[in-house]
Amino acid sequence: MFKLDTQNTIKNVENNFLKKDLPVLKIGDSVKIGVKIIEGNKERVQFYEGTIIAKKNSSINTTITVRKVLQGIGIERIFLVHSPKVDSINVLKSAKVRRSKLYYLRNLQGKATRLKQTFASK
Repeated sequence: MFKLDTQNTIKNVENNFLKKDLPVLKIGDSVKIGVKIIEGNKERVQFYEGTIIAKKNSSINTTITVRKVLQGIGIERIFLVHSPKVDSINVLKSAKVRRSKLYYLRNLQGKATRLKQTFASK
């Protein structure tokens, strides 16, 4: 009898939609994400710049939570990394962090939200 392996079948289908050209994303990185916006019949790319405070890894459903402060108000947005709406992801800076989730940044203001920057050796 033919046994259908649904888990492997789902993985094979998902692998076709995974993005191959993604940078290495770590918690504490400052990133600039280009998001495709459709207004009427026009399509444009709008950039969202902030710090990655959380990351969930689950193959095609990998998400990152990006936080930025705009006019004194903290804004968090969750991005589906492999979504076709995400046009580009650029890592601007990396930071040394010792937590997997940086939710404590929600309670800090101003200079207290700064993270210790790391420099990659070339």
